[in-house]
Amino acid sequence: MNRNILLFLFFTLVVALFSSCDENRIFEAYKTIPDAKWNKDSLLVFNVPVTDTIQSQNLLINVRNTTSYGYSNLWLFIEIVQPGGRAVKDTFEITLAKPSGKWLGEGFGGIKTRQVMYRRNINLPESGDYKVIIQHGMREKVLEGIHDIGIRIEKASPGN
Repeated sequence: MNRNILLFLFFTLVVALFSSCDENRIFEAYKTIPDAKWNKDSLLVFNVPVTDTIQSQNLLINVRNTTSYGYSNLWLFIEIVQPGGRAVKDTFEITLAKPSGKWLGEGFGGIKTRQVMYRRNINLPESGDYKVIIQHGMREKVLEGIHDIGIRIEKASPGN
């Protein structure tokens, strides 16, 4: 009986250590692409509440792709709309695989997750709800193999 209690406590401690909260994360969300078929006309809209306009932040893009995705990269059109309506548009390329074909993302089985820095040390000048709108910029009308797209906003480390 005592051995079982010790084992339970040990595994509880291990789980608690590995699932500790991420102190740098301000916001993180994913949008699932139905059937991993992303239509060019499909916009992924993330509503991001911002309250801290002083802390520098990093904006990262997360991609979950299937290993059957047919390309080594992914072009994105990204638009950030401030609470007052001012918008900034950008084109961004994410490399998902090495020239050898080895996937750069993490994960087991048929889905890989890749996180890349999109903007480092940005200041969001207004508090309120920002919109981050993402659209794929590949040539195909329907892009197969992209399972999820996500964004992450985290506190920038000093000296970053």
